[in-house]
Amino acid sequence: MAPADSGISAVVAALALAGRLVVAEAGSEAGSAAEYHSPGYYPAPYGGWAPEWTESYRKARQLVGSLTLAEKTNITAGTGIFMGARCTGNTGSIPRLGLPQLCLNDGPAGVRQADHITVFPDAITVGATFDKQLMWRRGVAIGQEARGKGVNVWLGPSVGPIGRKPKGGRNWEGFGADPVLQAVGGRETIRGVQSQGVIATIKHFIGNEQEMYRMYNPFQKAYSSNIDDRVLHELYMWPFAEGIRAGVGAAMMAYNAVNNSACSQNSLLMNGLLKDELGFQGFVMSDWIAHMSGVASALAGLDLDMPGDTQVPLIGNSYWMNELTRATLNGSVPMDRLNDMATRIFAAWFQMGQDKPDFPATNFDTNTNQREGLLYPAAWPDTPRGVVNEFVPVQGDHDVVAREIARDAITMLKNVDGLLPLDVRRPLRVFGTDAKANPDGPNACADRNCNKGTLGQGWGSGTANYMYLDDPISALQQRAGNVIFHNSDSFPSGIEKPQDDDVAIVFINSDSGENTYTVEGNHGDRDASGLYAWHGGDKLVEEVARRYRNVVVVLHTVGPMLLEQWIDLPSVKAVLVAHLPGQEAGRSLADVIFGDVSPSGHLPYSITRRENDLPDSVTRLISFALLNQPQDTYSEGLYIDYRYLNKVGIKARFAFGHGLSYTSFSLTNASISRQKQLTPVPPPRAPKQGILDYRQAIPEVSEAVAPAGFRKHWRYLYSWLSKSEAESAVRSGTRRYPYPEGYSNVQRPGPRAGGGQGGNPALWDVAFKVLAQVTNSGNRFAGKASVQAYIQFPNSSAYETPFIQLRDFEKTKTLAPGESTTVELTLTRKDLSVWDAGLQDWVIPGVNGDYRVWIGFASDDFRSVCRTDTLACQEVVPRPA
Repeated sequence: MAPADSGISAVVAALALAGRLVVAEAGSEAGSAAEYHSPGYYPAPYGGWAPEWTESYRKARQLVGSLTLAEKTNITAGTGIFMGARCTGNTGSIPRLGLPQLCLNDGPAGVRQADHITVFPDAITVGATFDKQLMWRRGVAIGQEARGKGVNVWLGPSVGPIGRKPKGGRNWEGFGADPVLQAVGGRETIRGVQSQGVIATIKHFIGNEQEMYRMYNPFQKAYSSNIDDRVLHELYMWPFAEGIRAGVGAAMMAYNAVNNSACSQNSLLMNGLLKDELGFQGFVMSDWIAHMSGVASALAGLDLDMPGDTQVPLIGNSYWMNELTRATLNGSVPMDRLNDMATRIFAAWFQMGQDKPDFPATNFDTNTNQREGLLYPAAWPDTPRGVVNEFVPVQGDHDVVAREIARDAITMLKNVDGLLPLDVRRPLRVFGTDAKANPDGPNACADRNCNKGTLGQGWGSGTANYMYLDDPISALQQRAGNVIFHNSDSFPSGIEKPQDDDVAIVFINSDSGENTYTVEGNHGDRDASGLYAWHGGDKLVEEVARRYRNVVVVLHTVGPMLLEQWIDLPSVKAVLVAHLPGQEAGRSLADVIFGDVSPSGHLPYSITRRENDLPDSVTRLISFALLNQPQDTYSEGLYIDYRYLNKVGIKARFAFGHGLSYTSFSLTNASISRQKQLTPVPPPRAPKQGILDYRQAIPEVSEAVAPAGFRKHWRYLYSWLSKSEAESAVRSGTRRYPYPEGYSNVQRPGPRAGGGQGGNPALWDVAFKVLAQVTNSGNRFAGKASVQAYIQFPNSSAYETPFIQLRDFEKTKTLAPGESTTVELTLTRKDLSVWDAGLQDWVIPGVNGDYRVWIGFASDDFRSVCRTDTLACQEVVPRPA
């Protein structure tokens, strides 16, 4: 919405000048898809003006200045799928200078398709810890393992999808259905990974909120995520801004379109938002096989084509490589654009210190687990063999942090009569195949593309191969003396009569993953299973609950599930959500069940009573598209998850942030203090300084031609042209390339909302600090508490905003009974702001207004409220309404 004193005509005029999208107001019903378009933004902004990157850019520009034309185009694209130095993707190399191929490798839970690595809990599990320190430690451990394997660019973290659609297939690769939770998880992961000298990749930019119809192909366009400007900034870009502020070295575009322009060639997204407004200094890459144009994507800001092939791979063709060489020779792609592309890639390489001789060479192969293999698998039979796996162990003691995360993420939804924790002497009867690892082996299904046994990961490119899987039944049997396991998802016949003291533990799950695979009718998204348990798990719980008086249900799940079929049954006394725990699924759960630690996880999403408690725009999946481009209009605006439930007055079954403990906590002595007097809009941005000169005349033909006698391999992608092709390209340079409307080669000063990595640096000025005392008020168990701060905008604001929004959280250390600690929460300028689409900047609706800061343990469990106008806090307040 526009401020109250701004007329509609003024807003339209401002938007026209800004060259940005104008659509329906956030939260209102949007119009037709034709209203959504993505205007051009040119030229691609140069990097190197952020002071943190100055020296890396100086080195990179000097290096790029020494390269030939073909060497530059060779570093800006992959050598082809299943080609090169054994990774998920590889750039070309520069042998003349001893520069190797850069290894780009999945994935968000560890080093994918590698040996001797750790399978960490997935990001949704990490989000459930609400623990910044664990988020960072996991990033450090992943960075150490990636470096040890010789990975230059780690393809994570994923903060998109954000979890807008509960049935979205890859929600589990992100940290939860809230922009701040995603932002903190992504930021801490990036800091951890890059502290080890590995380039992190923030992905997928942007609007990739479901799997089906996400990809373009020669016959079908991908869906268009139709998102208005304010919603884009306040929800979906928020975590990307935080990751860029943390100095992330790479960004990956999404497969889909945004506002009817494909992300991989959307100049507003890459040039306007990522590079100019958010000040991204690293390089922008395509997702795999998402590249669909040559000159257009280069001008739009793409820097790296991965894995190099066209949308129909394995035929030896590329839109870049030799075609980019041709496009620069004929003048279609300006030399300054190519120089900027290559400089951005090498700047990230220098920024992480990968030019130093101690950075390991790649020592694993994603294509085989054998010691020897094909050096260029896709070129078979035209390929030599060699040693491809050196079996370098990199796990160290990372099982410790992996187990801590899996344990501290376990979220207790229910615990009637204090059934948990259990005494190890109590008889246990365990039901459900999810309790035991896949009997065919934990890696029996490629990329975990089956749901068989313990669900430790979703499926697809976000997975990693287990060296072992510590499953729950093994851990329970090791701890308890009387355990009987029924390895079936149906209630067994002929079972002994339950005794009153018996405890039945039922394991159920819900899976999803990447659209690369279809699993039990689910096309990546949970389109077949919905939000119900797989394999008849809900019925199994009912059957067990009819016979046993004490039932514990354990969920391994990619996201929210519908529990109404059994959640209120009297014998279902305890429910634990163990999320996706990775390799440490067993002991982490046993630690909680037997009371070694108190559960301290919190839901990173809401669990509703019915699917239609949320709007149709997020519950509906695009399930059919015949030749037309499917339209996915974000008509719910800012109102996803708990924001929507609060708006319409629907009470969640279990609210976002919910999580019980074996003990209880009080929150007292809250105080708020002003740290800085703010202005309605941020101060003017600093101008870009220190930008290097990227201009260059078109090189000689000789720089584009392969050396005499060089032998090419079939399907391998090369940057060279033949001499005749190069000469023809030069001759064709007299014909003007049809540049897009509005194209200019004159660098812009940058938008007012920019000025630093992540945006205007003033956005992170701390406006208020909140302190609160947390006490373990129980008398038996130690435990950790996660304190959450939600902001409520002033009622006088001219902008419609969700009722409450998470802005910060902090987890305590383990507190003994009676022990207290003080937590500190902060609110920044950005936390108090809304995005004004007319002004194209962040605006504080009321600089001295009555913001309310609700502090508690969940989005429906507040213990104090503090006011920013009076700087007063009130304890034991009713839930806001």
